[in-house]
Amino acid sequence: MKLTFVSLSLALGLVLTGPVLGAGDNVEINPPAEGSVNREDGLAAWDRIYEVASHPRCANCHTGADNRPMWSGPSYGRARKHGMNVNAGESRIGAEFVLCSTCHAYRENLHDVPHAAPQVAMNWQLAPVEAEWFGKSSEYICNQLRDPERNDGRDYLALAEHLDHDLILHWAWNPGGGREPAPYDLQSHVNDILVWGVAGYPCVND
Repeated sequence: MKLTFVSLSLALGLVLTGPVLGAGDNVEINPPAEGSVNREDGLAAWDRIYEVASHPRCANCHTGADNRPMWSGPSYGRARKHGMNVNAGESRIGAEFVLCSTCHAYRENLHDVPHAAPQVAMNWQLAPVEAEWFGKSSEYICNQLRDPERNDGRDYLALAEHLDHDLILHWAWNPGGGREPAPYDLQSHVNDILVWGVAGYPCVND
């Protein structure tokens, strides 16, 4: 079974304290002109992308073939596997055991409750195993994210559109419950993806 790539993360409708925005209503996708971004600026954009990708709001669900999400970040102390022996299975949604949505089903009145299960208005899931990057280096994730074999064949425009339409990812910037959000904001992150792509997807190992 082919699984679609879920980025940064984790970071699945956008849960807000106000109205819930629908997919595609959240960002503008306006890439710089081709050839207008140099390598240095592309690498600077990548550094900011890595800050987001490696943040717990994104990285905790970008785990490997053991299919176990992580708990990490300021409110968790040491990094550790998700409690209750949770396993998302090869389906990455928990279909083989207990569905992730059993606890992560959207309940608007629980969004800002401390220690309540994170939730958005769509099914919660892990990123595909090809997108494993928890604890990985900037160089590793950079090469992974530009590799069509590991990013579901996406170019930088498709990556930006994925960020606009995959609503779990939006949660990273508005996680509620006193959780630390991912750095910057969704629009800034999309802009950095576009700058990095127009620069030719540079990585430090090039």
